[in-house]
Amino acid sequence: MERAFTPLDCLLPAAALRACADGGANRLYHITEGSRDSFLPDYISGDFDSIQPEVKEYYKVKGCELIETMDQDLTDFTKCLQILQKKIEKKGLQIDVIVTLGGLGGRFDQTMASVETLFRATNITPFPVIVIQECSLIFLLQPGKHKLHVDTGLEGAWCGLIPIGNSCESVTTTGLRWNLTNQVLKFGTLVSTSNTYDDSGIVTIETDKPLLWTMAIKR
Repeated sequence: MERAFTPLDCLLPAAALRACADGGANRLYHITEGSRDSFLPDYISGDFDSIQPEVKEYYKVKGCELIETMDQDLTDFTKCLQILQKKIEKKGLQIDVIVTLGGLGGRFDQTMASVETLFRATNITPFPVIVIQECSLIFLLQPGKHKLHVDTGLEGAWCGLIPIGNSCESVTTTGLRWNLTNQVLKFGTLVSTSNTYDDSGIVTIETDKPLLWTMAIKR
């Protein structure tokens, strides 16, 4: 069976640690049909209310660690991230970034739960956490100044800055087609969506509050 290229092909082989959050194992199982052994997770965690029995059994037989987490006050994504950080520390792994595949499609409440996990992530791990699904990428910018390189050839046409969780009283950017200068971003006033880049290849963003960066990526 011929399988389409996905971000898994370049990200998972290079990953120091691979994990699935509950039902995410179903997705991994189905999209890697024909080459599943090349994409085995190190562990699968969650309350296991979403993982299919045959998928759970397959990965168990393959030696993947199954970690049941029953806390219903946290999402499976958040709990998986907590476990990931503990394993990184225990193994002494050198990590640059945590990349999450999935979590932005389907149900809107689950998409918002993924965004909420990015807010929690700052208290869980010191590493940046990026979420990617299909043509979208999101990353929570912390207060301060950020420099983004957008000349890799993998960027799509659009980008945006979303003040989720709070209003941002002062946002300044360069490198965008429609830049902001000490601009207030908040729902009901201004949200920067459907923006794009100038030709500089670099975007700078300075914000006084956490601010969600979103951008298109080529599939």
